[in-house]
Amino acid sequence: MSMSTTAQPSTESKEHRLKSYLRERAEDGELYFKGKFIADDVGMSPKEIGALMVKLSESATDLEIEKWSYTSATTWRVAPA
Repeated sequence: MSMSTTAQPSTESKEHRLKSYLRERAEDGELYFKGKFIADDVGMSPKEIGALMVKLSESATDLEIEKWSYTSATTWRVAPA
């Protein structure tokens, strides 16, 4: 009997996927969004997106990322650097 396991994507690959998505969507200007509205697009939970956005806001040099507002969920502003 063999057991199959589903490998979870690493945080690094999720970070890369989110960064690529944001870079593509913001290439023509600013992008405002809430994690819950892009969760299906990037295949992550809103909580994962929020945690990665904080990390990306500190490390992404090609994107300007900032918390914009909080109304029932954080709204993020992303623009090309």
